[in-house]
Amino acid sequence: MLSITEQSITSDYVVSHGNPEPYLRRIAEAGFTHLHWCYHWNTDFVYQEPELAQIQAWLQEFGLRINDIHGSDGVEKAWASPVEYQRQAGVELVKNRIHMAHRLGGDVVIMHVFEPEEAEARPRFWEQIRRSLDDLAPFAQERGVRLALENLPRLRSDHSDPPTAQDVEYNFATLARLFQEYGPDYVGMCFDSGHAHIGQDQMDQVAALADRIIALHLHDNDGTGDHHRIPFTGTIDWERVAAIVARSPYDKPISQEVMFPHPGCPDEMAFLRKSLETGKRLAKMVAERRG
Repeated sequence: MLSITEQSITSDYVVSHGNPEPYLRRIAEAGFTHLHWCYHWNTDFVYQEPELAQIQAWLQEFGLRINDIHGSDGVEKAWASPVEYQRQAGVELVKNRIHMAHRLGGDVVIMHVFEPEEAEARPRFWEQIRRSLDDLAPFAQERGVRLALENLPRLRSDHSDPPTAQDVEYNFATLARLFQEYGPDYVGMCFDSGHAHIGQDQMDQVAALADRIIALHLHDNDGTGDHHRIPFTGTIDWERVAAIVARSPYDKPISQEVMFPHPGCPDEMAFLRKSLETGKRLAKMVAERRG
């Protein structure tokens, strides 16, 4: 059951690399109970056992638990790469995050996937992403970890400056196709509220896939960019978001992917405390819609 008191926030609310200890301490001091681990989300970084042991020690010290982990598509180790050795290395990188989730008590790894814009590259993309998902399936399922594919926006290569709503495309067709081919016991969706509000509102597209939501990236913006603001400080319809989450099977803490510095919150601890209270507000809204 989704909890009101238990709340999750991204570990990289300030930075995505370096020593996370001071930020984990502040997250706990603000009252959060869970983490969306997002360090090194867009790198080829591989976590080794001494690092995992230290992270586990910090989690125990601060009374924090892993809600989910953001995997990495990698840079050269890329799970959908058309170059086979890079794809294989990318699979190993995703396995590293699956192992990390299992080692630290998590059950979901969040991944990015998007069909290429160039039509001639799409057949190879589908060949490679299926190969990677098939390779990863037994490793993930043996550890009780599912993959959550995130809804993503992308500017078209020929976009205007400044871009218009017609310049933004989304990966919902990619997600829907993969959800048809892989069951919910292995592949689900990460609902990113900010991504669904860039260029034009895409909440109806999210709602159509609500039964596959197993992870949340909740944050706000004004529709012009991926600003990662605290909910209720932008133009997203949060009643709509709460209704979508309420319809989904998601039952873990509300998870916010918000960033500091933040307009109206010059103080870091004030930012964290405001985020915590906002998460509780959202959890109540979801609970009310679930009855």
